[in-house]
Amino acid sequence: MHFLKLATFFLPSAASWSTDVHNQIGFMAEQFLEPHTISVVQHILEPQYNGSIGRAAAWADGYAHTDEGRFSYQWHWIDSHDFPPQRCDLDYNRDCAKGGCVVSAIENQTSILRGCIADVKAGSLANGANLTCSYALKWVSHFLGDINQPLHASGRAAGGNFFRVKFGNASTELHAVWDHYLPYTAAAATHPFSNQTIAPFFEGLVSRIRKDLFWEAPYMWLACSDPSTPVECATRWARESNKWTCDYVYSRVNATSDLAEDGYAAGGVPIVELQISKAALRLATWLNKLVGEENQKQVDQIEL
Repeated sequence: MHFLKLATFFLPSAASWSTDVHNQIGFMAEQFLEPHTISVVQHILEPQYNGSIGRAAAWADGYAHTDEGRFSYQWHWIDSHDFPPQRCDLDYNRDCAKGGCVVSAIENQTSILRGCIADVKAGSLANGANLTCSYALKWVSHFLGDINQPLHASGRAAGGNFFRVKFGNASTELHAVWDHYLPYTAAAATHPFSNQTIAPFFEGLVSRIRKDLFWEAPYMWLACSDPSTPVECATRWARESNKWTCDYVYSRVNATSDLAEDGYAAGGVPIVELQISKAALRLATWLNKLVGEENQKQVDQIEL
């Protein structure tokens, strides 16, 4: 498994899906955006992103590690007070820290983004002129990726960051296995994914979504996808992720064996593919519905 050893050289330190995996989730989501959503997004993002949420989706990790952005570091996860695999239990009111968590961040940034979309439609915002708006879109694009990573919804060992394991002969943490090693294993990747355009492996996931080739039907992923109820939906997604920590992440892990060789990776790859695909489709649906809200209000008023 030579490619696994190569992957260790560019393993990032950020506690999130790898930077390039976040980019790819954004590029996947773009395949499901409505044309009007794309046009609105182009006005919200700063010009350097060329209107692409894929190019912007990884920004939040780097920003969280700056002096200016350190306040947002804890927004990337929610630490459940449970103990997988014996017990998995996530409660928003109990587990969201005082300074915020991924659920409250999705709620707050969605609210800001709603106003920004209205400004674009009113003609008062264009060309990424409002940094607060661009940041909100970048955070939403990032956090809908984070919340679907199982260890971003688990408090045990700080989301697996203090759970030492071996993968492909490398000593690492369980969190890194799910952030980085498993996506790279799934794609048989020997180098980082593009941060400019969608990579073939992720194009394949898009195709599988369209053809309904997952063991869960994609329409089920959108059972809660209404941006007017962000806490309800984000908590539901977090609970789904948290459940995986009992059903697989901790129930199958063996800290004394090589996870790349003992069957753990083989079982984890389908879960990672599923969760990445959920993140992309949910992000696209979230943005499409946000942009469409005002149009729907106008229709409702006409009908009245």
